Amino acid sequence: MASGHHLLLENAQQVVLVCARGERYLAGPALRSLAVLEGASLVLGTDGFIKAIGPADVIQRQFSEETFEERIDCSGKCILPGLVDAHTHPVWAGERVHEFAMKLAGATYMDIHQAGGGINFTVEQTRRASEEELFRSFQQRLQCMMRAGTTLVECKSGYGLDLETELKMLRVIERARRELHLSLSATYCGAHSVPKGKTAIEAADDIISNHLPKLRELGRSGEIHVDNIDVFCEKGVFDLDSTRRILESGKEIGLQINFHGDELHPMRAAELGAELGARAVSHLEEVSDEGIAAMAAARCSAVLLPTTAYMLRLQQPRARKMLDEGVIVALGSDFNPNAYCFSMPMVMHLACVNMRLSMPEALAAATINAAYALGKSHIHGSLEVGKQGDLIIISASRWEHLIYQFGGHHELIEYVIAKGKVIYKK
Repeated sequence: MASGHHLLLENAQQVVLVCARGERYLAGPALRSLAVLEGASLVLGTDGFIKAIGPADVIQRQFSEETFEERIDCSGKCILPGLVDAHTHPVWAGERVHEFAMKLAGATYMDIHQAGGGINFTVEQTRRASEEELFRSFQQRLQCMMRAGTTLVECKSGYGLDLETELKMLRVIERARRELHLSLSATYCGAHSVPKGKTAIEAADDIISNHLPKLRELGRSGEIHVDNIDVFCEKGVFDLDSTRRILESGKEIGLQINFHGDELHPMRAAELGAELGARAVSHLEEVSDEGIAAMAAARCSAVLLPTTAYMLRLQQPRARKMLDEGVIVALGSDFNPNAYCFSMPMVMHLACVNMRLSMPEALAAATINAAYALGKSHIHGSLEVGKQGDLIIISASRWEHLIYQFGGHHELIEYVIAKGKVIYKK
């Protein structure tokens, strides 16, 4: 079509832009009110990018001569940016439903881990699974995330722990990136756990000498594209020194640092992240005051995971203190066999109730700030001209219903649009 205008979303009750001035993230006082237009329309181009947003009558005049391939009447509805899930472990075999019963009976995460369960159980099953099996289950999980409004997902490896299985997981993520509609950010998380029979130092040496050079080679040949490097920095897993060595080696081959820190014990991981120029540190249930200050100064985002603290009955990360000190707060579902949640609307609700975020703070954390944590906020995370056309349309007169109606997202979300195309319609 000559015009290059593909889709018109007209007369929305509210269009939640989140940002209106090209901000790469929102922190501090900027979070008090998000950019929202009332009675507005939005135009998507055939290239999948946003061409125009504005008052419905202005857009109608501006495009009165145009013919659109599709128009969606959004009267009485709200348009929001597609949600961004900044932390998931979505490629694995080996459900751990039996461990949920153990946790409910009082077993801790580390009890189960040391008994050969947890990550180790999933690693054994994932090593046995074929690439095709892993792809099929991954594809189904991404579909579930998408129907809950997610359009950009961070996806970690980390249930291989040996080079062969880690590469198998990364190939599955690469295939999904090429074949499916959602946008993905791929994270190499080979340091998710210390493999049986190795010490943390031996595992770190193997990653630095063998895994990372292979990833660089596959990246250069275009076979596998990896965005981020992750380490589980934790007592009894990778200590601060091994974590530093792995992250620095990953940074040398061009990966963004985005790692697990200060979850079960205070490890000074936040301070390390700030020092190394990390994009993000996840978890932070046990972060120190110094770590919070260092992250704020370094513009290192905090990826908070409300499902983890909720399901493991951990103390909640100190989100209010982080926000008050100007840390860039993002959210993730932490989808994995230990925290089986696909839904960013439920994650936002938990963040509001258990971590005391306001609804605007939670939405920013699940859109622009989550995109920032992945180094993608220049094209994702807000509805602005020139950004990728990833958005959701909800059947409610105010956008807050997406957070307020706990577990109600399946009824609310009428359309999911990714790269300017309708990929889900209720």
